[in-house]
Amino acid sequence: MQINIDYRPSYATAKVALDPGEDIVVEGGAMVAMSSDLELQTKARGGFLKSLGRATFGGESFFLNTYSAPASGGMVYLAPALPGDMKVLELSNETLMVQSGGYIASSPALNVDTKWSGAKTFFASEGLVMLKVHGTGTLIISAYGAIEELVLGPGEKFTVDTGHLVTFTEGMGFDVRKVGGWKSTLLSGEGLVVDLTGPGTATLQTRSEDAFLSWLIPKLPSSNASRA
Repeated sequence: MQINIDYRPSYATAKVALDPGEDIVVEGGAMVAMSSDLELQTKARGGFLKSLGRATFGGESFFLNTYSAPASGGMVYLAPALPGDMKVLELSNETLMVQSGGYIASSPALNVDTKWSGAKTFFASEGLVMLKVHGTGTLIISAYGAIEELVLGPGEKFTVDTGHLVTFTEGMGFDVRKVGGWKSTLLSGEGLVVDLTGPGTATLQTRSEDAFLSWLIPKLPSSNASRA
């Protein structure tokens, strides 16, 4: 599998060249174009319960698509729903936590599941469950905006707005809290943050979907205004 990412960081598209007989698992709706002779299978990968957990708690599709290349190989183009960057990660018997919406595609050998992240994330807008990707293989993630990598040493801490966190390695300290008192949380525009503690690596996105919607929604015409 050879992957090139073009048009980054604003409108990234992943162009995936599959070897003969090779497969790639893709989130529903991420396919832009493909070789006409690729075989497509849509199924609840990992069984009904895992798929239900991904869809209900992880914000992903219940069904995942598997694209299989014929003997001549093939191409598939992938892109996220929101404008931004994409990144290819190579996992080697490791586990990565991925925020809802960040998963685009992966090698069939990788296990994509959900994980309960505990009551400490009760107030987080992204929800209580993150995707858990484990194993050895290739993972393609996306971000709203550009992608920034954050590497923390043992005991090193960094605070990130929850809407900007895309991935982090399992085992990192992960504590969601208010940015200050309730007044600061409600009036500062910052909302909730997550304190990450190393060692480990995290990826951040330079734009927040929640922040954009908070800016956009008040500007939309109301139904009363449209009737007037």
